[in-house]
Amino acid sequence: MRCRPQRNAVHIWTVDRHLIETAVRASEFTRRVSRPDLLLVAALLHDIGKGWPGDHSVAGEIIAKDVAARIGFDRAEVSVLSTLVRHHLLLIETATRRDLEDPATVRSVAEAVGSQGTLELLHALTEADALATGPAAWSSWRGSLVADLVRRVSAVLAGDVPEEPEAAAATAEQERLAIEAVATGSPVLSLRAQTEPPADLADQPAGDPEPLGVELLIAVPDQPRVLPAVAGVLAMHRLTVRTAELRALELPSGVEGSVLLLNWRVAAEYGSLPQAARLRADLVRALDGSLDIAGRLAERDAAYPRRRGVVAPPPRVTVASAASHLATVIEVRAQDAPGLLFRIGRALEDAGVRMRSAHVSTLGANAVDAFYVTQMRGAPLPGDEAVAVARKLEEALRA
Repeated sequence: MRCRPQRNAVHIWTVDRHLIETAVRASEFTRRVSRPDLLLVAALLHDIGKGWPGDHSVAGEIIAKDVAARIGFDRAEVSVLSTLVRHHLLLIETATRRDLEDPATVRSVAEAVGSQGTLELLHALTEADALATGPAAWSSWRGSLVADLVRRVSAVLAGDVPEEPEAAAATAEQERLAIEAVATGSPVLSLRAQTEPPADLADQPAGDPEPLGVELLIAVPDQPRVLPAVAGVLAMHRLTVRTAELRALELPSGVEGSVLLLNWRVAAEYGSLPQAARLRADLVRALDGSLDIAGRLAERDAAYPRRRGVVAPPPRVTVASAASHLATVIEVRAQDAPGLLFRIGRALEDAGVRMRSAHVSTLGANAVDAFYVTQMRGAPLPGDEAVAVARKLEEALRA
C-alpha cells in the first residue's frame, strides 16, 4: 500500500492513518449491520486506491477485489466489498448534491448498490469514513440527508416504484405569506428553527454538533432578480444556504397576482440568527435597488483571509446530463467566498434560465453546488443550450 499525504484539506490524517481511523469508527457500528466483518474490511480498504492514477474509487475497487480474494472471501463477498469501495462516496455526494425528490436520483443509487445488505453496509461505511475524515465532513445535517436517501433507496430495492413528484399543495402558512405579499406588494418571510435530529440518528455517534438549520420561507411578488437578491441578503447577514427551492405559487380563488415562494434551509455561520424584520427590510431594499449588495459583498470578499502565495484553482462548471429528466443539473466547483451563491444566481438569471432548486455543499475552502435549472416554461434545457449556460456561468465566476 502506498501511503501519501491527503491533498484534500478537509482530511486531518494521512491516507494510512485515515484508513485505520475509519476502521475504528466502523467498529462502533457493528451492531447496525448483518456482516460486521465486511464493514471493517471495507473501512480498511476504501481509500486503498489513493496514489494510483485516475479515480481512487475505481482503482481501489480493483485492488480490493484482489485483496479480498486473497484473504479468503468467496465470490459474492468479494463482489460486496468491491462495490463498497467503488461507491464509498456515493451516498454522501448524492445526498448533498442531488434532489432526493427526483426519482432518477433514487433509482441511480439503487442500481449502483444492488441489494439491501450492501446498502446497510454502505450507510455505516459512509458515516465511519466521514467521522474519520474531519469535523467538516459530517454533521447532523449531513447525517439526516444520508438517512433520508437510504430510506428512499431501501424502498426501491424492496420493490416500490418512486412516483414522479407533483407540485406540492401550499400549506396554510405559505398561503398566508403569499396573500400578505400580494396585499402589501412586498416580500414577506418567516424563520423556523430545526434543531432535532431524526429518530434514527439519535443513537449514533455525533459529528459536528451543528443544528439541522433553519427553514426560511419567503413569499414575494413575482419579479426579476428575486434569487440573487435573496442570496445576497443572506450572505450579508452571514447565513449559509444549504438547500434552496423556488416555485411559483398558485393563489387561492379570488386572490389576484403572481407570487414566488422560496423555501430555503439556512444556518448561521456563527452567533445567533438575525431577526426576520431585519432580513425583510434588507430584502425590500435589495429588490428596489437601493441596497448595493454587490458592493457590500465585494468589501467582505476583500477582507476575506487568504494564505499568501496560494492561488485558488479556477472554478469549474459542468452539466450532469443523466442526473434528472425533470430539469438540467449544473454542477459548480469553486473556491468558497462571501456571496458565491449571489453571483451564481445573478449569472443564471442573465443566462435566461430559471432555478428550480439548489443543493449547496461546502468542504473546507471548496464549494460543490448543484443547481436544477429549466427553461422559463419549465422544461429541461436542450443539450447545446445547457452547455452554453454552463460556459457562461463559468466565465462569470472566473471574472
